[in-house]
Amino acid sequence: MMEWIAVAAGIVAVYLATRQHVATWPIGLVSVALYVYIFLDAKLYSDMILHVFYVGVQLYGWWTWRGGTARGGAGRRVLPVSNLARRPLLALITGTLLGSILWGWAMNTWTDAALPWADAFTTVASFVAQFLMAHKKIEHWIFWIVIDTVAVAVYILRDLHLTAGLYAVYLVLAVIGYRAWRRMSLQ
Repeated sequence: MMEWIAVAAGIVAVYLATRQHVATWPIGLVSVALYVYIFLDAKLYSDMILHVFYVGVQLYGWWTWRGGTARGGAGRRVLPVSNLARRPLLALITGTLLGSILWGWAMNTWTDAALPWADAFTTVASFVAQFLMAHKKIEHWIFWIVIDTVAVAVYILRDLHLTAGLYAVYLVLAVIGYRAWRRMSLQ
């Protein structure tokens, strides 16, 4: 039952993100909080740690999308969709790959993690993607497309079929989100 609730909240949250709706963050908070326990139980420790991080990022993203202020009203600024410059994007890709190697090695060496290398990649790349999303950088959708593709395989291998289905839906929503945000950025 817990996984069903996490999946439903996750789908709604990502759909709302494609629409740039601020409610993506509190609804996403429900999903990520439940997944902390789900991934601990499945021995996907990197994913569990990632979802602990997501709890904080959900609050941070909610704050930034509300204009970085608790005031609301006239004091709020709308955060626009924007692109990363090439150099920072290349630095983030390089950092993601290096971080994945280091984290994968640590998980492989010091834990009984089920799939340490793939789990490390999805975790490190997700840190980057979530940060980019909080700042409305269009490239976050490209990160999610890659992450979700790998995650579907990881969750199938760990018999988390409902979660694999969720990430397949996330993959479709990431493509839709990328197209929608791209259109918005060109206007």
